[in-house]
Amino acid sequence: MNATFSTEVDVLLDEKVLTKENKESHLVLFNDDVNTFEWVIECLVRYCHHDVIQAEQCAHIVHFNGKCSIKKGDFMKLKPICEALLEKGLSVELN
Repeated sequence: MNATFSTEVDVLLDEKVLTKENKESHLVLFNDDVNTFEWVIECLVRYCHHDVIQAEQCAHIVHFNGKCSIKKGDFMKLKPICEALLEKGLSVELN
């Protein structure tokens, strides 16, 4: 096997891993017929650390568009927030 080729493959694989690890994730909130505006706003303030105005805006976007990206960042930092919102009955997904 050619040593140069092996090194190039290793570098490409390392770049792909780094790109995947550094890719920004999004926490997406979906509309439902269960949760009230007040409850959604309270949860966004408590778990996403939104201020009240930002939480209200997200709730309205979800209501009118069906979904809204409510927080973005590192997957591992967003995962516990996603789990907490799911436990509170919100429809969220981490992408």
